[in-house]
Amino acid sequence: MIRRALISVSNKQGLEEFARGLQSLGVEILSTGGTAKFLREKGIEVKEVAEITKFPEILDGRVKTLHPLIHASILAKRDDPSHMRTLAELGVEPIDMLVVNLYPFEETVLRGAGLDEAVEQIDIGGPTLIRAAAKNFKWVAVVTSPEQYGSILKELREKGELSERTRLELARRTFAMTSAYDAAIENYLGQLEGEKLPKILCLWAEKLQDLRYGENPHQAAALYRWGEGLAQGRKLQGKELSLNNLVDLDAAWSLVQEFEEPTAAVIKHTNPCGVASAENICQAYRLARECDPLSAYGGIVALNRPMDVETAEELTSTFIE
Repeated sequence: MIRRALISVSNKQGLEEFARGLQSLGVEILSTGGTAKFLREKGIEVKEVAEITKFPEILDGRVKTLHPLIHASILAKRDDPSHMRTLAELGVEPIDMLVVNLYPFEETVLRGAGLDEAVEQIDIGGPTLIRAAAKNFKWVAVVTSPEQYGSILKELREKGELSERTRLELARRTFAMTSAYDAAIENYLGQLEGEKLPKILCLWAEKLQDLRYGENPHQAAALYRWGEGLAQGRKLQGKELSLNNLVDLDAAWSLVQEFEEPTAAVIKHTNPCGVASAENICQAYRLARECDPLSAYGGIVALNRPMDVETAEELTSTFIE
């Protein structure tokens, strides 16, 4: 049963509704700094973490929740009498839920921030808290994304508690998040050093969507994003893409990026049916298509210039994927 929740977030999206939902279920809310201020301004009763630890936030907020009393409240095993006796002796109650998201390190780096600003966005307390909660998932729920708020409240309202299966899934997602977070930091620091082939290569990817099928219709596939690339793009219209569509698209886009002048490429099964450069992008597409009009039918087209009306009309004259 969730009796006490610690909330400390950088992303306030959906937080007011979630905190009100918890409060309506009788959950006591603990918080820190800006999150506590935000909740109080919304009329939500909050207890400051400093009231429990008797220790103020220090170092411009770098140290807020890194305290034995907080971590003891999270890590104590509820079925271990000695653990619960220790909490009682310390005068603290168990914390049953963590609602924490991490400083936006990757977003800060992607917008071109300098090293000093990037370093300030390396979260320390957040990962420490959520890893502790995830380790103790048998008794503690760890919520790391606003996307989880709705389902969490729904289960609490319907069942009065979160199942162990739910807590396990939340823990698994937490460890995936902290792994990706650390990988992003390591990759950034490696780029500063100009290291192209690191001794340890940290890879992580975020699932964006399931695809219609894999290389063949009986195979499953999904699209994952890692860093920058075509996965950052947005589909404007048309059916959902298959794995083969994306592989061809990547090949076509990589090819046209090799040219400075207006260039178009028509790709089928990762092989160029035609590639051409010209004075404008529409003319380049016509020339690329005419390299092999038969094979171009149903192909993938990439352009290294913005689409204009003339080119769009030309594209519709032939079926393309």
